[in-house]
Amino acid sequence: MYVGGNLASSEDFNAQLHHAIVPVILFVLVLAFVLMLLAFRSVTIAIVSVLLNVLSMSAAFGVMVAVFQHGWGAGLVGARGVGAIESWIPLFSFVILFGLSMDYHVFVVSRIREAYDRGLSTRDAVAHGVRISAGVVTSAAVIMVTVFAVFATLSMTTFKQLGVGLAVAILLDATVVRGVLLPSVLAALGDRTWWLPRWLSFLAVPPAEPAPQEHLTEVAAGDR
Repeated sequence: MYVGGNLASSEDFNAQLHHAIVPVILFVLVLAFVLMLLAFRSVTIAIVSVLLNVLSMSAAFGVMVAVFQHGWGAGLVGARGVGAIESWIPLFSFVILFGLSMDYHVFVVSRIREAYDRGLSTRDAVAHGVRISAGVVTSAAVIMVTVFAVFATLSMTTFKQLGVGLAVAILLDATVVRGVLLPSVLAALGDRTWWLPRWLSFLAVPPAEPAPQEHLTEVAAGDR
């Protein structure tokens, strides 16, 4: 028998989200992997990109669960009646945060790849890329964290949850993930950062002519 009303609509909506969330997440992760592979011609970069983005979002979801399900620090944002997270927020937040995180990531890794293509070693290229992109990444992060934090001050619990999740995710992504984990992982991997299997060699492009030695020495010295 067909039923109507808010309860039936909510039940159908939640059921649709439950069935859609895994395919959507897998689609986004696979698409991001392929795009990063095509853009930077490196399987390692593509894998690191996906894993770091998943890590930053997992941390943000953990904070949301701690605040709005367990009530830890809920009073700081004026949350009442905690115990559940709105059903649409996890999927919505995942898509938004993955796009924003990838934006930071592509910007930083592009600067690193450019320095590497000019002839710098991987470690020096990482230092150079992080240094010249730090100001832009930090400024953008401050703006977005401030805007999302405003949501946490609104009266509706839905907006509070969305604001806390987005603000925490951007803050962690721009500081811990992009400022610490990304350069540390790439520097530790060294030349393996640019690994590309032979059967994908058609993606590779001829290396650019090395920059003059004087320029490379000056850049490396400036990064140190």
